[in-house]
Amino acid sequence: MATLIELRNKIQQYIYLRLAGQMVDVELDKEHYDLAIDQALIRYRQRSPAATEESYAFLSLTKETQEYILPSEVIHVRQIFRRGIGSVTGTTASQFEPFASGYLNTYMLVAGRVGGLLNYELFTQYQELAMRMFGGFINFTFNPSSKKLTIVRKIPENGEDVLLWTDNYKPEIELLNNHMTYPWIQNYAYAMAKHILGEARSKFASIAGPAGGSSLNGDALKNEATAEMEKLETELSLYMDGSTPMWFVIG
Repeated sequence: MATLIELRNKIQQYIYLRLAGQMVDVELDKEHYDLAIDQALIRYRQRSPAATEESYAFLSLTKETQEYILPSEVIHVRQIFRRGIGSVTGTTASQFEPFASGYLNTYMLVAGRVGGLLNYELFTQYQELAMRMFGGFINFTFNPSSKKLTIVRKIPENGEDVLLWTDNYKPEIELLNNHMTYPWIQNYAYAMAKHILGEARSKFASIAGPAGGSSLNGDALKNEATAEMEKLETELSLYMDGSTPMWFVIG
């Protein structure tokens, strides 16, 4: 897998050569190339469902602390899971791991003589009810702008680890190494760089010279860049980047 610096340099070289670099003077600095790539990533994350992923993360709770700042990549927290069915502290909660304990479940081993899967299902429903009654579920609020997670509960002890079910942005290196998303980001960065270049050249309609001077193509570059960016955004609405379309639509 290529490094992030290599991938960004590759996109920069692609933009430079497509703007006829080495044949004509391209008045763009490294900051302009980085800006174009950053804007392409921002636009992709804003418009494409393939820019996010579902993930899990552990959070160690601290005594008397209800507010926690999550990483900037996190955009939504779905749920918080505890290890037990609930208690005042995390160390005395009733522990039950169905995957580890399943082979010990007599009702599953001898299902023809005792209980069977019905007893197992009833026990899991009992466990869920006990969690609702005795604090197994944690209420919370999450601010996607400040990334602040606020737990609506008093934390009496240190050390309890909870599991966060989150949605977060895919890392930049993952997007640029993906064969479906890389071409879109590359082309949108090129269109953005072309628009920046057109903005600079449109400041001067012509340059005086001994043979009457020459005119610059700033307005033409901006119009071309705008059309290319609109086309690329249309491709996202058609899921051409490999993202999963909506499976059910009403209206």
